[in-house]
Amino acid sequence: MKVLVIGGGGREHALAWKLAQSPKVQCVYVAPGNGGTASDARLENVAITEPEALADFAQREKVALTVVGPEAPLSQGVVDVFLARGLRIFGPTKAAAQLESSKAFSKAFMQRHGIPTARSQTFSDAAAAHAYVEQQGAPIVVKADGLAAGKGVVVAMGERAAHEAIDTMLDGSALGVLHNEGGARVVIEEYLDGEEASFIVMVDGEHVVALATSQDHKRLRDGDEGPNTGGMGAYSPAPVVTPNLHARVMNEIIKPTVAGMRKDGVPFSGFLYAGLMIDADGNPRTLEFNTRLGDPEAQPILMRLKSDLFDVLMAATDGALDQVELQWDRSFALGVVMAAAGYPQAPQKGAVIKGVPAPADDLMVFHAGTAWDGQRLSVSGGRVLCVTALGVTIKAAQQRAYDGLVGIRFDGAQYRTDIGYRALLRK
Repeated sequence: MKVLVIGGGGREHALAWKLAQSPKVQCVYVAPGNGGTASDARLENVAITEPEALADFAQREKVALTVVGPEAPLSQGVVDVFLARGLRIFGPTKAAAQLESSKAFSKAFMQRHGIPTARSQTFSDAAAAHAYVEQQGAPIVVKADGLAAGKGVVVAMGERAAHEAIDTMLDGSALGVLHNEGGARVVIEEYLDGEEASFIVMVDGEHVVALATSQDHKRLRDGDEGPNTGGMGAYSPAPVVTPNLHARVMNEIIKPTVAGMRKDGVPFSGFLYAGLMIDADGNPRTLEFNTRLGDPEAQPILMRLKSDLFDVLMAATDGALDQVELQWDRSFALGVVMAAAGYPQAPQKGAVIKGVPAPADDLMVFHAGTAWDGQRLSVSGGRVLCVTALGVTIKAAQQRAYDGLVGIRFDGAQYRTDIGYRALLRK
């Protein structure tokens, strides 16, 4: 069987790496891929990104299964294009992907279906948004309505930062926000205190299978300081998600979301990611939805997955996830992101990367913003690598990941030294 993975980041490298392990898969195409997928003999990069051209390729090469990694192709309707041609693809339609591509759509959906989330209002008028901030005070959260590559959220601890975020997001150019139909909008919501966790499931339109729990580290620097990023590291499982909390999230958030989308005439298939805030009393609320596998959560999650991912995705696209039970390695997995100089505001590209360790049973370096020209590896994006390791304890996984990272060199490399600290505090 031939498989196509759409995307070029660390999540897509992890998906392709895992799919290539299936005895039923002869070739995994990655479109467009990166330096890591280019240098793996089991994977083949394809320089195509446009939805119709991707569907042409899948038909021409008789691709048996396509899986979509990032949010941009989903919001462009790549799944709709494939389905219209009778091609098997895992991911939500353009309409269903609005759960991520439009914060305003997502908040209205949650309010309509009684899904626990922060109080919020949506604005297209800057003056009204500024007045709301003055009325509510700080801390307060400002979100761009459209996609912004994980950087469209400002947690403003003071009113000045909130006002600046409103102006920046309604302009949009500084963040590269992709505005939705109707123009620029911001969602302003109450600040929620607590501990974040990533709760990711697979959905086939009706049935749900939960993936292993995980926790992301959004801030650039140690101790959760600095600007928000797309994610500087993650680990799995997340001790904050107890069995009781897991059941509550499934019953109060995930299942009502899947049922609500069906009721609204927009059935959801694909990876559904609920970003949660768990308060001091253990109550979960939904910060946001993503309609894809998380990055960097995908890397440690897929390191732990023992089931054949190809079989699981085929069942999902057959509407048969109720017949799937996932098998997991009992080890902990932890991934540390290495980012480019200047990330997240202005990542600097072109630096030569050296010292990447070879894959091992307990260590894998997943590539994201890298390019391979046949001779050398170089930085081509903001988040560059995710050094991911397994260990019998969270401490052992952390130590193995940082041992694997220590020899990797490129100019201006940034990484946190405390990935996994919240799990260690719980020990």
